[in-house]
Amino acid sequence: MVSLASEVKAVIEDVPYLSANLSNVSAVIFSHYDKLNWAGFYLMKEGKLVLNSFQGKVACTEIKVGKGVCGTAVEKDETLVVDDVHKFPTHIACDSASNSEIVIPIHLNGEVFGVLDIDSVSFARFSVTEKEELEEAVKVIEEYLPSMR
Repeated sequence: MVSLASEVKAVIEDVPYLSANLSNVSAVIFSHYDKLNWAGFYLMKEGKLVLNSFQGKVACTEIKVGKGVCGTAVEKDETLVVDDVHKFPTHIACDSASNSEIVIPIHLNGEVFGVLDIDSVSFARFSVTEKEELEEAVKVIEEYLPSMR
């Protein structure tokens, strides 16, 4: 089986367009894993996260740093895996069908550029192995970000 990081690299390595790359990466992730209902990106703009490319239902447009799983991941600058989002203190219910979530910060020039956000209808959906796979995929995105526009 081809690794997720390899799939991500294959779709972005010769493409200089940020929006196209994030769209394709969200599609790769959405098709790579089962039981997902949302996979996509929020990017930092004017001190908050703003919706970017994704696969899934309509999503929240803006998220403040420190709010929800995405905003908390930015504030802490670390990957967050939440087995039950309904128990997360500042959870934002963009889709009430979501029950678990993983959010991984993406960096450019040492700063948080945005996040990869993935939701599932299943509780405790994301394993340690999947967390590591997704973090490796984000490292590939970070490697190519400087050449995207």
